[in-house]
Amino acid sequence: MATRINKYLAQAGICSRREADRLVESGAVLINGNTAVNGSMVYPDDDVSVKGRRISGPERKAYLAFYKPAGIVCTAEKSEENNIMDYIDYPVRVTYCGRLDKDSEGLLILSNDGELMQQLMRSANGHEREYLVRVNKPLTDSFISSMEKGVFLPDLNVTTKKCRIRKISDVTFTITLTQGLNRQIRRMCRAFDYHVRFLKRVRIENIQLGDMDPGAYRELEKEELAELIRRVYGKSRKNP
Repeated sequence: MATRINKYLAQAGICSRREADRLVESGAVLINGNTAVNGSMVYPDDDVSVKGRRISGPERKAYLAFYKPAGIVCTAEKSEENNIMDYIDYPVRVTYCGRLDKDSEGLLILSNDGELMQQLMRSANGHEREYLVRVNKPLTDSFISSMEKGVFLPDLNVTTKKCRIRKISDVTFTITLTQGLNRQIRRMCRAFDYHVRFLKRVRIENIQLGDMDPGAYRELEKEELAELIRRVYGKSRKNP
């Protein structure tokens, strides 16, 4: 059975279909040595390469919840000693959704499902991410209210979207965001002269960090993966 080239690359975990279209348009994709065009079909015995690297075809789909420890860097660059890919050393090539900065810890979703990762990372889709945060001084009602309404970040020239905050203790709270700006929570807190002492992501949509230990990973349960896909795509895509 033949498969369109963009779907073939997405199923192989290379990228999303949209990114595959861009790769094809740039001339980076070859099928049997010939430059592919959008809409090209791939047959089981075809030889496909992207930027000179041969693609072996769709891999087994992997969906993992991973507890990134503090000190591990969300990058695949081998020059970074503490890069996340070497740390995980998973047998199937996966990528992460929604980076955490080096000093932060908590939940990452890892997968070779390029389309799902792309959809989860698009802030316009409004997918929820929940964090546990500890700051350097007591929380005030004014701080919580101002954070929830949205904060202008001058170094990024953007105002954050509305969010939800739940006070846990005098210096600890949870915050639920629907966007993922660079070091967003730390920047938001600094706008009110608060400094983050501890930051852990505990949830992405319905996927919970739970009682996992730092550095551990687990495969998503069938039911929670189905619910995640339902939230991301509605009813337009079936569980793989």
